[in-house]
Amino acid sequence: MKLTLGFSPCPNDTFIFDALIHHKIDTEGLEFEVFYDDVETLNQKAMRQALDITKLSYHAFAYVTKNYALLDSGSALGFGVGPMLICKADPNEIHTQLSTHNPQLKIGIPGKYTTANFLLGLAFPNATNKVELVFSDIEDAVLEGRVDAGLIIHENRFTYQNKGLKKIIDLGDYWEQLTGCAIPLGGIVVNRALPLDIQHKINRVLRSSVEFAFANPKSGLDYIRSHAQEMSEEVMYKHIDLYVNKYSVDLGIEGKKAIKLLFDTALEKKIIPEITEEIFLNPMVAEPIK
Repeated sequence: MKLTLGFSPCPNDTFIFDALIHHKIDTEGLEFEVFYDDVETLNQKAMRQALDITKLSYHAFAYVTKNYALLDSGSALGFGVGPMLICKADPNEIHTQLSTHNPQLKIGIPGKYTTANFLLGLAFPNATNKVELVFSDIEDAVLEGRVDAGLIIHENRFTYQNKGLKKIIDLGDYWEQLTGCAIPLGGIVVNRALPLDIQHKINRVLRSSVEFAFANPKSGLDYIRSHAQEMSEEVMYKHIDLYVNKYSVDLGIEGKKAIKLLFDTALEKKIIPEITEEIFLNPMVAEPIK
């Protein structure tokens, strides 16, 4: 069975999916047609149900729960991994302007439906003058003065200081201090239209792929490097260490608690629509004993 699969070219995703798409593990008869896109493009594809399986932001997932269920494996959650708001000017001055609602202050964001933008709205509800940019272009937009502040994600948290940019706030730290939970950034979802046994097969295969990657961290090096936007090997593996962890193998009770808290907080603030579906993968129903 061939399925469409979308994820980003970032090292954490290529690290996770390498064994699966290159058949280094038993894929239980599944084949995959892969699409590489930035996170907001993946979010938009999920809105259109364009893929069978896809990475997306947890913020975006809230809008597609009727059509997709969250897999137990493959997620990016963690402590100290959140998005950062940066600037070229005095960060204290920008922070004050954000807090007092300066409508002229322009902020570059990596997409409307990213978890990063959700956290920005939570911390600075009056910061509404936003410009959507591809995440990798945000640093340059700040440097060139096209925006006053930039919301960075992924590997940019390792590079912004080298370019003379300054941190206004680490929104991951903000969330952790607010809740005491890991920040849910992105997850892997499967189309509910697929038979439930196929959904569970995908879940098993993905977990095997993550476990293989942890057991053989250098196995996918060439593949990861080929998509890593000229990152050094050191930065690639810093990126992987930051975003791939125990929650990527299995969300577990802690991970699911953090995701539910994120959604409950967003619902309370009226940031996302009401959710009526079970967001996690439905269990297989055992055959009745005759």
